[in-house]
Amino acid sequence: MPIASGQNAASVAEASGSYLTVEYDSLVEMVLSIYFPTLPVGVIVGGTAYPTKREALTMECADPGGKRRRSGMIASFALVLEICTTATVATGTFTRSHQKYAGVLAACSAAVKISVANSGGNVTSNLHQPLSSALPTSVNVKGGRGLAGLTNLGWWGIDVKEQKYTGSFYVKGSYEGEFTASLESKITGEVFASIKVPSRSVRHGWTQHNFTLTPYKSSPNVNNTFTVSFDASKTADGSLDFNLISLFPPTWNDRPNGLRKDLMQAMADFGPKFLRFPGGNNLEGNSIAGRWKWHETIGPLKDRPGRATTWGYQESLGLGLVEYMEWCDDLGIEPILAIWAGFALNGDTIPEDELDVYVQDALNEIEFLTGSINTKYGALRASLGHPEPWTLRYVEVGNEDNLNGGLESYTSYRFRIFYDAIKTKYPDMAVIASTIDMTLPDDAAGDYHLYDIPDNFVSRFNFFDQFDPKNPILLGEIAATEFNNGKGIDWNDTTFSLYPWWIGTVAEAVFLLGAERNANKIIGTTYAPFFMNLNNHQWSPTFLAFNADTAQTARSTSWYLYELFSHNHITHTLPARSDSSFGPLYYATGLNSHTNSHIFKAAVYNSTADVSVSLAFEGVSPGTRAELTVLRASDPFDMNKVGEENTVQKRSMILAGSMGAFEFKLPDLSVAVLRTV
Repeated sequence: MPIASGQNAASVAEASGSYLTVEYDSLVEMVLSIYFPTLPVGVIVGGTAYPTKREALTMECADPGGKRRRSGMIASFALVLEICTTATVATGTFTRSHQKYAGVLAACSAAVKISVANSGGNVTSNLHQPLSSALPTSVNVKGGRGLAGLTNLGWWGIDVKEQKYTGSFYVKGSYEGEFTASLESKITGEVFASIKVPSRSVRHGWTQHNFTLTPYKSSPNVNNTFTVSFDASKTADGSLDFNLISLFPPTWNDRPNGLRKDLMQAMADFGPKFLRFPGGNNLEGNSIAGRWKWHETIGPLKDRPGRATTWGYQESLGLGLVEYMEWCDDLGIEPILAIWAGFALNGDTIPEDELDVYVQDALNEIEFLTGSINTKYGALRASLGHPEPWTLRYVEVGNEDNLNGGLESYTSYRFRIFYDAIKTKYPDMAVIASTIDMTLPDDAAGDYHLYDIPDNFVSRFNFFDQFDPKNPILLGEIAATEFNNGKGIDWNDTTFSLYPWWIGTVAEAVFLLGAERNANKIIGTTYAPFFMNLNNHQWSPTFLAFNADTAQTARSTSWYLYELFSHNHITHTLPARSDSSFGPLYYATGLNSHTNSHIFKAAVYNSTADVSVSLAFEGVSPGTRAELTVLRASDPFDMNKVGEENTVQKRSMILAGSMGAFEFKLPDLSVAVLRTV
């Protein structure tokens, strides 16, 4: 089948946790800092657990005595604040760290500041009469005789614009006053938007309050806060319980609980073809109990319990199975569903005689997506607002089961049991193994991941020449991550680049051209990871890098490579003859049957001079015109950084084919596409 420039999806969502009980004698602040990992590009959701430097999730509370106390996260957040002026998305991509929760979802909250406004106030966690079984812990805010409230700092800032923000919160307790929701500057205190929300709160039950905020002006920076406050003197006992506080900016396609528009736009612009989700390591979990459970990611947000991910942060599961499929719908891309395969990153494995229940769970998940409303799980999907089944053509069993001691059980029984069960019920579905380090049965596909130095990408140009098209390959995680060093990557001592850089991008292009030449053997290719929140990340480099300021999102040098190749899609590979061997010029040729264009894709790597090219397509008459587009950079180590200018130079020209041939020169470290017009 033709090659597709694709993606994976890793995760971008909210935070979950629970508060310590802290009592104060005077006005104080308690700040809970929640740190998250990073998303990968491509797009896949979830990541690969290699021995890299990672930051653990901590919550630190400064008490009045100046002592610092740390609490571990628990599965459900006492107060889930989803404040984000941006939503995040992954395309043909792979997501791996803070990108999922501090990125793709428009909800944006990482640090919670709880202020008690006068003497005698206190903040406590409350397990009595929970909002739901999924969110058993709420926060009780007691303000004594005056104002009290909750303030959120966002994901390292909130991008306040002249646009509508939609918000909500759950509250319990007798209160006859009004709530105030506001956006204001943390620096100057200027209030950009404020609204009074009449209370409907009652003593013994939870009520949801909804509101909109429309700032009268844009903030000059992202150092802003979102606050919900109330007059404690108008409560029955001076306190109220809160949970699931949320604030969203406009989202991609205006979806509730949706995705960040600037990141989605960057994905849409490069032309992705598929999304692999939910991972990646995010799928596997650090333990069997900690695996990604699809049925916990659907339905109302209050019924999603959250979980500890494999990248050192909590996710609220606001980005769930339905949201992933809507992501595919909104970009018009192919979903590749990864299912849990009985193996966790700590090495725990489900024995063969206990695997059936997990196989059935995977079949239930597929039925949820594809079954008619007459099936049990198809009816469940319909009840959540999606009566029409989705189309699902690809399912991947597990993630990187060749690592962490998982290969023996995977090859001896786990993959085959899942494969047989899926093919029996869905004979036309393509089933992908999570590794190619095995003999693939029947028509099974394999997934190949490669992180390496640029030279080693180039040396793999012919890697796919001997593969059998009967067992096609998904290139599910691909990225040059470390500068050339003459040996490759030492996974015990990595020195990864913060951003993709130009020579690495050109090397990736050479490798992709090798795949393009073997398109009948390749399902698709993805950069990974896809997203990185620059303020806190566990992996680099990534396809897109961002912070709270949507104007500063950086489209990497590799983004420009994928954009060029994806928008010049080859549907049929054509054989090519040359009097020169490959290198320093590497290329692939083909035809786009939809536009009837002949296409030549090329990269020049490690040349001492410009490379002269004379190109003739059989059947193309003399005088035919073609557009030549060349990408290059001023320096091999040029990078596109957050908040800075694009360093990739793009030049296009129209050529006329004299005597049926197109002649041109390509400089060293360039990527080019010629397409007849």
